[in-house]
Amino acid sequence: MNKAKRKAVIAGNWKMNKTAGEAAELISALIPEVAGADCEVVICTPFTDLPVAVSKTAGSNISVGAQNVHFEKSGAFTGEISADMLTELGVEYVIIGHSERRQYFAETDETVNKRLKAALAAGLKVILCVGESLAQREQGVTSELVALQTRIALGGVSAAELKNVIIAYEPIWAIGTGLTATAEQAEEVCKTIREVIAALYGKAEAEAFTIQYGGSMNAKNADELLAMPDVDGGLIGGASLKAPDFAAIVKAASK
Repeated sequence: MNKAKRKAVIAGNWKMNKTAGEAAELISALIPEVAGADCEVVICTPFTDLPVAVSKTAGSNISVGAQNVHFEKSGAFTGEISADMLTELGVEYVIIGHSERRQYFAETDETVNKRLKAALAAGLKVILCVGESLAQREQGVTSELVALQTRIALGGVSAAELKNVIIAYEPIWAIGTGLTATAEQAEEVCKTIREVIAALYGKAEAEAFTIQYGGSMNAKNADELLAMPDVDGGLIGGASLKAPDFAAIVKAASK
């Protein structure tokens, strides 16, 4: 497995944090901190911050992503945002299937697949989230569950479209809890995901495919996690809200 072929991607998921004014301040602090990064840097902000994020990051090495997208192009879906609305703003990435969306807003594997296909059709790059709960890990079904989530999410996605997809393995029990999967646990599941990609699309596609770890990755544990052969980056929660902390993870990924 030639990890050197894959560019690491460090993406910050701000969740429901930062007003537009606060976003401008954080981005201003972040730009010089990550300017020389040898990895891809993405910030995924709340919808209301996207215009200022796109404007402030212009000319920098930071790409902007949204945290969700609806699967229909338009219509009677109060409170929802379409893929075309995002691309017109200049948004490049979108997170789909985050466990908080699944847990609190009733998103399912099937609706995740519909969102994924709508985003790809509009030209967006997708960070697709998969992961197990603590109960599921204790039941020993992590590999089967994550493989199933991956297969359903990628249903109807072509090999050409796959080039615009990243998968983030996020163990639900490690999101915002301060608990982190060990480097070996993260590697085991990321390797399983790569094996699913190989089975669906072929070995070459699997070797070129970027898989992130998300779940309390921070400045202290980033080096160890990113050193794993199948961990190609991170989807960062809390640490993405502080420029020095996020920059430290970017630096670890640039090694």
